[in-house]
Amino acid sequence: MPRHARTSRGSAPMRLAWVMPVVVVVLAGTPDHAQAGGGQASNGWAVPRTPSGQPDLQGVWDFATITPLERPAQFAGKEVLTAEESAAYEQSRFAIVDHDTDAGAVLVCAGTGNYNEFWYDRGYGDVVTDRRSSLILDPPDGQIPPLTAEAQRRPRPAGLSSDSWVDRGLGERCVIGFNAGPPMMPSAYNNNVQLFQAPGYVVIFNEMVHDARIVPLDGRSHVPNSIRLWSGDSRGHWEGDTLVVETANFSDRTSVLGSTKALRLTERFTRVDADILHYEFTVDDPTTFSSAWTAQVRMVRSGGPIFEYACHEGNIGLLGILAGARFQEAEARRGR
Repeated sequence: MPRHARTSRGSAPMRLAWVMPVVVVVLAGTPDHAQAGGGQASNGWAVPRTPSGQPDLQGVWDFATITPLERPAQFAGKEVLTAEESAAYEQSRFAIVDHDTDAGAVLVCAGTGNYNEFWYDRGYGDVVTDRRSSLILDPPDGQIPPLTAEAQRRPRPAGLSSDSWVDRGLGERCVIGFNAGPPMMPSAYNNNVQLFQAPGYVVIFNEMVHDARIVPLDGRSHVPNSIRLWSGDSRGHWEGDTLVVETANFSDRTSVLGSTKALRLTERFTRVDADILHYEFTVDDPTTFSSAWTAQVRMVRSGGPIFEYACHEGNIGLLGILAGARFQEAEARRGR
């Protein structure tokens, strides 16, 4: 069981839970893409600088949101919702996942139950200003592009086996966090990232299985193609006031919605206000998707620190899964 995961909104309680990595709240701000140039926002606010002259992106940022990754069918052709549509959509989403009522909670685990709503940080109840209908900006229809013919021919994953710990998912094994990325995909809790800057480096820290990406900014090449990493190999540079992080060399065990190790991911971080950071990512895998696609998440500054996420408290959960499988096999051998 995870512990000490903290919601980023200062007045809210600490929240945590074990859930599937679903993008599940409506973002504040304008629907336009993050701007790469200039040092001053349209409202006259100027981007602060670090002692080395870089735009200052440091701090703890919260990316909880219920805005779905893809645009729901009922909002086809509609990038921005009315206030009434937004409120109704939020209520309908909450009814699906509400673990405090007997009628809702379709995601409750059969037999074991689930955490109640106190532990979740879905982002409900935020001040809504732009009411975007999807995180995906491009393609304009808000949908992930169709799969390539090659991707359609690939065998579908057969499901998780319990023969060995290596057969279980990476998140379940506490190797990488389900929303730590890259890219950082909002989920139901622990939607926090802390950015640190030093001359020549940026550190992207997600306390989701203790993940810290140290991104060099000195123009060095990626590691050789033969070297594959769980979270890829990240290299960064500045385009105006936007930090651009390009990641390649992913492992074949990590995937973004079906991508392969051919994936190249581009992330953009742009501070647009004292308390707002635009996070934009582009997924480019020509072996999987018929075209690249781009999503944007608005991050809000948090006043609190990030606490430890103790994944499975020493993996005792994984031990129980494998022990249970061995017990079932023994019972089957006895004919029970």
